[in-house]
Amino acid sequence: MDIFFLTIFPDMFREPLASGMTGIAEKNAAVSYHVINLRDFAEDRYGSVDDYPYGGGPGMILMAPPILKAVESVRSLDEGADAPVILLSPCGKVFDQEKANELATKKKLVFICGRYKGVDERVRDLAVTESISIGDYILSGGELAALVVTDSVVRRLPGVLGDERSGESDSFTAEREFCLDAAYYTRPPEFGGLAVPEVLLSGNHARIDQWRADSARERTRRFRPDLMSRAGKQGTN
Repeated sequence: MDIFFLTIFPDMFREPLASGMTGIAEKNAAVSYHVINLRDFAEDRYGSVDDYPYGGGPGMILMAPPILKAVESVRSLDEGADAPVILLSPCGKVFDQEKANELATKKKLVFICGRYKGVDERVRDLAVTESISIGDYILSGGELAALVVTDSVVRRLPGVLGDERSGESDSFTAEREFCLDAAYYTRPPEFGGLAVPEVLLSGNHARIDQWRADSARERTRRFRPDLMSRAGKQGTN
């Protein structure tokens, strides 16, 4: 997979993408990251990429020409929807695991990272194939949101996780039907007056699997009862 980030703050991407799982994925050739500076596509010698909004009001708007030129530089006309151009925006559908799984099937992703008050609406009309939001709150720009989406997508690529079974048991996977993952323990067997549940030390894998399934449901009811409601609605459809 090739992932392109169109931004006016390229330095925000270099260290996060090189660290941890996203860095390992690139070293193993599962993904290549390309950080594109929108100022390289500015139409004046000052590198201007933003301007005041027509009609007045506070804030600055990222201009359409630099963004559209940057998109054209990384996405061929014949790719169409097979190379999604994604605008990180409050207008987008809220990101979830289902969308991460879908994007993980693509060969190329292009993220447009807005800044300031937003981007010229013609960018959405002329280039954007979909918008994604990571939640109902405001960030200073789309860079952090693009990194969140990228992390979730890249870990679903074949061969990225050392043990593919780990991903299959994660929270929000299809296998869990909207459940959170189970509780987990590691050494020492006792700490702070609390002991590891005896079943996990039993070596009986059938009992352990059942305990973890029960734990997942209990944690979901306790911490995210809304997910139980979603699962119930899915079951009635």
